Amino acid sequence: MAQQVREIMTSAPVSVDPGTSVAEVARRMRDEDIGAVLVTEGDEVRGLVTDRDLVVRVLCEGGDPDRHSVKEACSPELVSVSPDDEVDRAARMMREHSVRRVPVLENGRAVGIVSLGDLAIERDPESALGDISSTKSNR
Repeated sequence: MAQQVREIMTSAPVSVDPGTSVAEVARRMRDEDIGAVLVTEGDEVRGLVTDRDLVVRVLCEGGDPDRHSVKEACSPELVSVSPDDEVDRAARMMREHSVRRVPVLENGRAVGIVSLGDLAIERDPESALGDISSTKSNR
């Protein structure tokens, strides 16, 4: 069983600039079959935005996805872990902050993302979430 976040994280996370349109971010998510991207300025992580954030914070408010930036949809508080953190700490952080994904930062730079699905595959692969998370997308 994995002990450190680096053993289960998705490495090489997709990132975008804060000014990137919501529409462009949604296309990147679709094209790369992902549900979250990091929002960065240079090497500095400014936030994380999920497909749900795009819907709840912009689209359902009547926002034009071509005219609104991803900065407007970002989660306001960035919770992160280190690749050297124990997997249990990542799970605890997700639980405490009610988030499903957290960026993995090393020396302030993004090196990965760890998701609830990653934890399920590692800790309980026979569970419904573990099973769903380990299968290919049906898109």
